[in-house]
Amino acid sequence: MDHDGFKGVIIVKDGVQKKVSFDELCLSNTMSLEALVSLLVKKKIIKPEELLDAIRSIKSERYRTGSPPEEP
Repeated sequence: MDHDGFKGVIIVKDGVQKKVSFDELCLSNTMSLEALVSLLVKKKIIKPEELLDAIRSIKSERYRTGSPPEEP
């Protein structure tokens, strides 16, 4: 195992390995989501307000305030 401090993943395409950092993955994911949302709004499939409402709903369902559960 390589211990050069690299934090990310190694992608293999056509037998060629490429290191991709978690920062690069995060940026790529963010740009993809931004492009998708932009197209959905542009094509009038969703309204920006609907997206914000969905984000708020998911946030309230999945993320709660308080202390983490105690470990057994």
